[in-house]
Amino acid sequence: MIQGKKVVVVMPAYNAGQTLADTYAEIPRELVDEVILVDDQSRDDTVARAHALGIDHVIQHPQNRGYGGNQKTCYQEALRIGADIVVMLHPDYQYTPKLLEAMVYPIAHGLFPVMLGSRILGRGALAGGMPLYKYIANRFLTLVQNILMGQKLAEYHTGYRAFSREILEKLPLEENSDDFVFDNEMLAQIAWAGYIIGEVTCPTRYFKEASSINFRRSVVYGLGVLRVSLSFRLAKWGLLRPRIFNLKTGKRLPATQSDPA
Repeated sequence: MIQGKKVVVVMPAYNAGQTLADTYAEIPRELVDEVILVDDQSRDDTVARAHALGIDHVIQHPQNRGYGGNQKTCYQEALRIGADIVVMLHPDYQYTPKLLEAMVYPIAHGLFPVMLGSRILGRGALAGGMPLYKYIANRFLTLVQNILMGQKLAEYHTGYRAFSREILEKLPLEENSDDFVFDNEMLAQIAWAGYIIGEVTCPTRYFKEASSINFRRSVVYGLGVLRVSLSFRLAKWGLLRPRIFNLKTGKRLPATQSDPA
């Protein structure tokens, strides 16, 4: 707890059995009140390992819902247990939990309602093993997104994010995709609502056990990112009315408890 605010870490998991223990071991429990792991029908022993580690809340989807669907459950459960600040941390050990303090403090002290751990700030991405084609694609997509959405972010594609409770309650997250483009739709919604996004430099690791989408999925993701950014610009011009930007009537996360594993 920081400044009287409850801090909850959520981990959307899929086949994270080999990396979960290393990730969990670095979470500063003196800072984090509770940890939630949502398993999206992994084919390995992720759930068993999570229970063995003593993770506070372990939830298993009855069927695979996709990366975005997994996050929806993560945030829904975090809100249910009273989180004031929610940190989304991948359990594949690509992002270090040692940065949690830097991610959480700006939110706790009211500086930013959203924080991103950026691999692009500094020189950590390529040094950490990010494939060159992904680095180039990241830089290209971020440039286009900044132009279309009027932002100045170093990166839109990080999987290390922290949010205030207000953000999660206000955004119509249920309108977003259940696939990987969920991340970008969420950032577009945040920009649409007028919130300011903070960033910190984050080292990253690329290795065999770390999760990563293949080239074909990367292309689909990239096209989805461009679609979201273009929709944002057209909506600003009044030429389109996407449901994901309807902050008044768009579907928010349901206030129901997920089924535990």
